Parts: sequence; C-alpha cells; structure tokens
Amino acid sequence: MQTFKQYINGQFEDGSDYFESLNPATGKVWARFPAASEADVNRAVDAAETALYTGDWPAMTATQRGKMLRRLADLITEHATELGDLETIDSGKLAKETRSQTGYVADYYLYYAGLADKIQGDVIPIDKPNFHVFTTREPIGVVAAIVPWNAQMFLAATKIAPALAAGNTVVVKASEQAPAAMLKFAELIDKAGFPPGVVNIITGFGEPCGRVLTSHPKVARVAFTGGPETAKHIVRNTSENFAHVSLELGGKSPIIVFDDADLEGAVNGIIAGNYGASGQSCVAGSRVFIHSAIYDKILEKIKERAAQIVIGDPLAEATQIGPLATPAQLERAERVVANSVEQGARLVCGGKRPGHMGEGWYFEPTLLACPDQSIESVQTEFFAPVISAMKFDTEAEVIAMANDTRFGLSSGVFTENLARAHRVSKQIRAGIVYVNTYRVISPLAPFGGFKQSGGSREAGIDVIHDYTRTKTTWINTSETPMANPFVMR
Repeated sequence: MQTFKQYINGQFEDGSDYFESLNPATGKVWARFPAASEADVNRAVDAAETALYTGDWPAMTATQRGKMLRRLADLITEHATELGDLETIDSGKLAKETRSQTGYVADYYLYYAGLADKIQGDVIPIDKPNFHVFTTREPIGVVAAIVPWNAQMFLAATKIAPALAAGNTVVVKASEQAPAAMLKFAELIDKAGFPPGVVNIITGFGEPCGRVLTSHPKVARVAFTGGPETAKHIVRNTSENFAHVSLELGGKSPIIVFDDADLEGAVNGIIAGNYGASGQSCVAGSRVFIHSAIYDKILEKIKERAAQIVIGDPLAEATQIGPLATPAQLERAERVVANSVEQGARLVCGGKRPGHMGEGWYFEPTLLACPDQSIESVQTEFFAPVISAMKFDTEAEVIAMANDTRFGLSSGVFTENLARAHRVSKQIRAGIVYVNTYRVISPLAPFGGFKQSGGSREAGIDVIHDYTRTKTTWINTSETPMANPFVMR
C-alpha cells in the first residue's frame, strides 16, 4: 500500500492523521493519504502569504514566471502516463483518457505562461490638469484552489495556471476522493523550481480542512469546482474573509437532436456526452431530447452501440467504460434507475451491474425512455452512464424543455440547419453550447455555466484578470507644490 505526503512550503510532509483510498476497479485499499488538520492548513496559507510578499517569487519578472510555467508544462508532458495511471487507479477513470487528458493539461500551463507578461494596465486621460494617472494589475493574493476527484489535473490547471501567471501563490485542496495524482503533481512543482510556499498541495475533508481554508483571513480568492451544496458552505465561509469566489458547479445538461441531424454524428455525441468517463463528467448531456420522427431510430442505435461497449479494467487499452468512483455512486445509480422505472420510464438497456465483473463498482451503460421531465433520472445529477431520453415535436417546445432545470453548464444541438443552430443556441440558457459535437475543451475557450451551475468562468484570455486587482496611481506633474487643501479656488 502506497503512502502519499502533503506538500507545504516546499517540503513533503507526513500527516498527523491519514485516510485510506479504495481502488474502484477492485474495491480494495491501495493507498493512504494525509488528512490535513487545521494546523496543516494554517501552515500552508502562512507559507503562501510569506512567498507572496518576500523572497524570490515577488522579485521575478512576469517573463520569468512564464518561463517557470513552461518548465512545469514540459514536466507534465514527460510524466503524463505516470500521473494518468495514478488517477486511473485512484478514481477508476480510463487510463487512455487520463493519460491523454493529463498530457493536454500541459497546454493550459503553456497558454497562461504566454499570458504572464501580457497583463497590462492603462493610462487614463484624466479630467484634471497636471496629473499623470495610470493603472497596474497586481496579484490578488493567496488563492485557495479546491478541485473535485473526476478531473483533478485539468480542473487544477484552470486555477493554478492563471493564478501563478498573475503572480499569486496557491494552496490546492485536492479532493479527499482520489487525490493521488495531485499529490504526485507536487513533485513536478518542486522539480520545476518554484520557490517554497508558492504552491502548496494538501488534501482532507470538509471539516476541518475545507472550512479553515475557505474562511482563512489570509486567503484572497477561492476557486472551487464541485457541487452546489458544498458551494453554499464555501460562500458562507468567505463571509469571514471577504474572499473573491469563483464557482463551477456541474449540471444536468440537455442534448437536442432535430429530425434533420446527421444520425451517426448525433449518436456519437450522445454517447460521448454520457458514456464517456463512465458518465462522471460535469458536462454530461444526460437529458437527451430527440425529435419524435427519429426518436425510436436514435434509441435503437444507442442500444446497439451500448451493447458493444467494453466494460472492464480501466488500465486496459481495450476498455471503454470503467468503474464508478465510489460504492455510494454505484448504489445511487441503481436506486435512481429503479425509481425512474417505477415512475414510468422504460428501461431500454443497462440498469444494473455487469455480470462479468466480479468486483469493483461497475454499472452498465444505461438508456431510459422517459415520458417527461418529472422522472427522477431527468432531475438528478448522479455521475453515472445513464441517458434519459425524451421526445419533442417543435423547436419552441424543446427550448422550453431544455431550459427547465436549475442548472445551466453545457448543452448540445444536433442539426444540419445553420439558421436553426444559431437560433436555438442563442436561446439555451447555458454557459456552453456544442453544435454537432460534444464534450470538447481548450485553454483558449471560457468554461462555466449559468444558474446553479455557477456564474464564473475558467480558461480563456480574460480569466487571468480574475486573479489580479487594479491599482490606480496618481502623479502630480506640476512644478508647483500641492496647494493648501483648506484654500478653495
């Protein structure tokens, strides 16, 4: 059994307490991790604040920071397979996906490395004579980056990369579920040469680790990805420190398939949006709306494809769906599907644990034909490979159905009609609209949602400004000394 260490102030440390992690493919203990105490969190934040204002980090130019991020990107590329395999063993995600995704994460660090020395202020043509007034952008301060288990390397990069490029320091709280890859990532931070305290990586539970970190008086920004209920606690915690908060909270995203869509492309999009990552994706398009003229045909195609999907060991190259990350997720998937059938949904395929997998937390790719959106599987985000499919007849009808949710992260539209694609995508209340594709990301493209999916954005060029604050400088250019303030002219 492997034992991992936390990374605080440039040192790899044992924990005062530990918790165990189970391999989702086997259900057996494979590693243990330090559970950060309140004292650990305080030391990590103190180290980050010290590094922010003293030593090598604040003395670096923005260009030097960019070069350091490039070194980190090179190391990520070099160790992508190792990091990916660790994430697979710990979370159950497919190795071919975690390896590829980790390799692509390097591009996020490269992108923000390039932006590091392009954070500029402005000269203001002020309305008063004899003044030169300009703005500069400075680091916002100590950043608390809190990431979930399902894509830790990617979701950490969307926070760490712009934070460091802007000159901040960071305390990362890896999820208590499957944190192995993030704690291993600390070794690359160390090897890249970041000064002690610039990046600190800990893991632990909401109490005390999460509470202390998000309410800490020295934390200036909290960047969080996770569920709405946890987000509510974070927002309450930040009332103690007035930290800026960014929230990315997942969703229950719609995929709309019109009767003129390319059927093969639409089926591929539905499968990618639901069976990819075993359904454990915040952008999963698990509410699928299909025009009534092609509804039965699409369901039959999905059923045929689902029967061909290879379920197995996530480290095996041939595997297409691995286990769910926790036994609780498996039990919830079984319960939601059973309840949905009782409520009137028709089970087209799947709905149970695969018989050939004797251990681990596996669940078959599942398709439910639902009469309406009152069905539990349509309403609930539960991170499993389950599609809830419904019919529609008109464009206005499906837009109303797609928007009938408290979430608004992602959406998909499949149509060959360009005018319809523009018309519908404009009316869907979601932060991301995929047209004739699904589940694509890039460091250049902003990522985030509407409503209870959170209103913040990650990635893209503008995000780097979220990690800065503006300073305004007034310079009196007159040869005459400043006038007596009590003499009015």
